[in-house]
Amino acid sequence: MIAVTDRRLMETELDLEGVKTVRLQYADLHGVARGKDLPVSQLQNAVEDCVHFVAAIMTIDLAHHVVAGFESGFEDIAARPDLSTLRRVPWEPEVAVCIADLESVASHEPYAVDGRAALKRVTAEYAALGLVPVIAPELEFYLCESDGAAAVGWSPYVGGDSNAYTVGHRVDPRGILARMMHAAGDLGLQVVAGNHEYGRGQFEINIRHGPAIDSADRAFWLKWLVKESAAREGLLATFIGKPWNDDEGSGFHLHVSLCDADGGNRSADTNGADGLADVTRHFIAGVLAHAAGMMAFFNPTVNAYRRISPEALVPTRVNWGHDNRFTFVRVPRERGDATRVEVRVGDGAANPYLAYAAALAAGLDGIRRRLEPPPPLSGFVYGLPEEEQGAPLPTTLPDALAALDADETLCAAMGRELVGTFRAIKEYELDRFRHWVTDWEFREYSHHL
Repeated sequence: MIAVTDRRLMETELDLEGVKTVRLQYADLHGVARGKDLPVSQLQNAVEDCVHFVAAIMTIDLAHHVVAGFESGFEDIAARPDLSTLRRVPWEPEVAVCIADLESVASHEPYAVDGRAALKRVTAEYAALGLVPVIAPELEFYLCESDGAAAVGWSPYVGGDSNAYTVGHRVDPRGILARMMHAAGDLGLQVVAGNHEYGRGQFEINIRHGPAIDSADRAFWLKWLVKESAAREGLLATFIGKPWNDDEGSGFHLHVSLCDADGGNRSADTNGADGLADVTRHFIAGVLAHAAGMMAFFNPTVNAYRRISPEALVPTRVNWGHDNRFTFVRVPRERGDATRVEVRVGDGAANPYLAYAAALAAGLDGIRRRLEPPPPLSGFVYGLPEEEQGAPLPTTLPDALAALDADETLCAAMGRELVGTFRAIKEYELDRFRHWVTDWEFREYSHHL
């Protein structure tokens, strides 16, 4: 049992009886959960003095290469537990988990490359306007079984056709989705629903809306939980946008409402055009104005752009509409407390903190400049004249990074050092991809040329 003397630790509602380990976590720029396990007796010391990590962990690519930060000598960064996030891990009763805020060791200022810190900065600017962004994420993922005969070593967990919106033994013979949902509920992630999605072996779990930071924390943990749960079942869970050539992509949609400090939804106005408040229209206009620059954070991999096509209900144009799934921003028909806008472009592999921060920063610029959106589109938008469909979105990661570079407002809001580090990692990733010979190239050319 830990001896508690720190006031913040005393005020936490979690009963630490029986807990032996605290798993301190944070998201790197990819959204991958990084951290350390601490004996529970060290939690108070961590709150007071932080836990140190080498800064290189925030400049590593997914192939284990450190690609930036050499000029600083890879100094330490400090991780301070946010005790409001402390909770037990349902499948490991002796373990509690806690999200950390990253700080500069010398100044204790927020670490410039921390996505959670960037989101906190943006939400503070909303608070100065009397607004609280409330967000609900939708996350899709595939479950994959080991398959030595498959080219990539994995194949879909369930292979049947036409299982969209189906639940039960036929689409999940091992009951894995139910166990994930139960664990997510026990972890406090506020699960709303889960189901098999359109792809073979593709699933979706929805969690309840909440203030942006709380919502992003739960989205971050949901992705961690899904991958951990799958690994415990001997499976692979992946959120990448397009794991299979012959099946559907996995998305990450954000539903955003603008509320006041008392929780009232400010997004609706019965006297406004289409029942929307001016602030909502300005928010939509800001998101559209920065749509191209946002793409690098919402679709941060080479693979993500294989998912983007009209046939997949993934937007390719900068536009909006009422309950129209072909548009970049969809406004569902509900009004009153349910009034919200949906940003539909996200790839499942996106870092929740960076995606949330980018969308909110874009919307905030629209609110501050009182921008007005173009007319909403209806029906099959790709049947409209080209000039009415909206500007085309970037279709490759290099194009998206160039659009981000050109968006001074978005770069400033996210933080120059964060953007620069993110860009360095992605350029290194792209360079490796450019020099990688694919199986498709061999099959396509070798027998004929």
